[in-house]
Amino acid sequence: MKTEKHKAAALRRRRHVRKKVSGTPERPRLSVFRSNRHIYAQLIDDAAGVTLVAASTKGKAVRDQLPSGAKKRQEAEVVGEALAKRALDVGIKCVCFDRNRYKYHGRVKSLADAARKAGLAF
Repeated sequence: MKTEKHKAAALRRRRHVRKKVSGTPERPRLSVFRSNRHIYAQLIDDAAGVTLVAASTKGKAVRDQLPSGAKKRQEAEVVGEALAKRALDVGIKCVCFDRNRYKYHGRVKSLADAARKAGLAF
């Protein structure tokens, strides 16, 4: 269970990242959220306050692509590929990466690398 101290530290880390990163219609922000079980990614236009494209491990299209018994990093790669495909379909080629309060490591890095490999530019 998280204490108030942990929550405050997470909020501080999130603000530290977000003060340097913001999305525009031409270059939206790729925001990542990871829970213990799932990973979510979305492209956000901060000027309009709108989510343009989203993908997560909860979506049926992504779950159908996952191999049985997939590890969390493999799931993150599939989400990154799915997000990149959807973004390219909409016409988005370049994004700025918002790792939120997480280290650029593990699942977050796997998602970013898979999105790059699928055609998104950071």
